[in-house]
Amino acid sequence: MHDHAETFWWRSRIGIAVIGFALIVAFYMLREHYAHVLGVLPYLLLLACPLMHLFMHHGRGGHVGHGEARDDTRPGAERGRS
Repeated sequence: MHDHAETFWWRSRIGIAVIGFALIVAFYMLREHYAHVLGVLPYLLLLACPLMHLFMHHGRGGHVGHGEARDDTRPGAERGRS
């Protein structure tokens, strides 16, 4: 029915203006609160560890291979190795 593809809001003129304004505000906020931002960085690093652990195991079967017995009966598993 519609021949044109749906455009995303950030590609419109208003979206580009909002993103530009947000970048300017973020720059000045970081510039004025530089000491506060640097004080939070160690905590963000500590927070990144569990978040990376959660998201990096996505789609890989969880903790398979961390000391658990391998199931060699799976399709595609290498056979003949002991």
